[in-house]
Amino acid sequence: MDSTGFRAALDEGGVLVLDGGLATQLEAQGADLSDGLWSARLLTDDPAAITEAHLAYYRAGARIATTASYQATFEGFARRGLARDDAAALMRRSVALAETARSIVVAERSAAGIVTPALFVAASIGPYGAMLADGSEYRGRYGLSVAQLREFHRERLDVLAGTGADVLAVETIPELEEAVAIAELLADRPAAAAWISVTCMDGGHLRSGAPIEELVAALDRSPGVLAIGVNCTAPEHVEEAVTRIAATTRLPVVAYPNSGEGWDATERTWTGTGAGAGAAEGRLDAAAARRWRAAGARLIGGCCRVTPDQVAGLATGLAGG
Repeated sequence: MDSTGFRAALDEGGVLVLDGGLATQLEAQGADLSDGLWSARLLTDDPAAITEAHLAYYRAGARIATTASYQATFEGFARRGLARDDAAALMRRSVALAETARSIVVAERSAAGIVTPALFVAASIGPYGAMLADGSEYRGRYGLSVAQLREFHRERLDVLAGTGADVLAVETIPELEEAVAIAELLADRPAAAAWISVTCMDGGHLRSGAPIEELVAALDRSPGVLAIGVNCTAPEHVEEAVTRIAATTRLPVVAYPNSGEGWDATERTWTGTGAGAGAAEGRLDAAAARRWRAAGARLIGGCCRVTPDQVAGLATGLAGG
């Protein structure tokens, strides 16, 4: 991993547009993601579909593609009969697929005479709860110690940090202990760099109930942590969360909410109403992105159920001031 270019882009002081829901786009392309491995299943079954999904977001204006490794764990792959070496190879493949998409878009723009800013690949590291595939990432409180969570994440983090990814996207973390465990791993690996984003129940608390200021205090000076933020959180909570984080750290702040719908892990379906209706705080559009930027967000995009069209709207709105 060489995060030099990504760090330089952060130092420029502007906003970097993230992609949206990878699984959302894969389903729009016709993929069946109903099993426990979610989009990670396609690393074996249909890798070309993953590249196509990354292309959709890059072409929509995202500067960062987040890999299909969120649910890719040694434990999850072992349940499918895959040995550890094979599982690690699939994790590395997730990065290679995003790199392929980036190369295609760069070539397309070069052929068209378009000067494009640097594009990046973020290797996704999902929470312990994602491996359980029972909705635990939206509850936390696993009953595991920091040491146990550190051990769970250790090997996967090493594999992904050993790829050509520009940064690790440690995302949808529901509890403080898990964020601390990953920060400790990063501190022991000088070449590794990550953003850590948590999923929140409201504008001030992680899903586990911990105040968001405690998260910032725990991570603020951790080596290897390049940014702190929120993801897979309802849009109406993002502005407050970003404001609270920005008030207590000088690190860049990340904001990429979901659509506002809820995940029913038993039925494996989304419930409720998506962003776009109701009060402005509940929308996911250019105006919302500008509010998040004003509150202090520097990396802005979407998570589950956020489409390339919505990312295009965010990118256009942010570019327009």
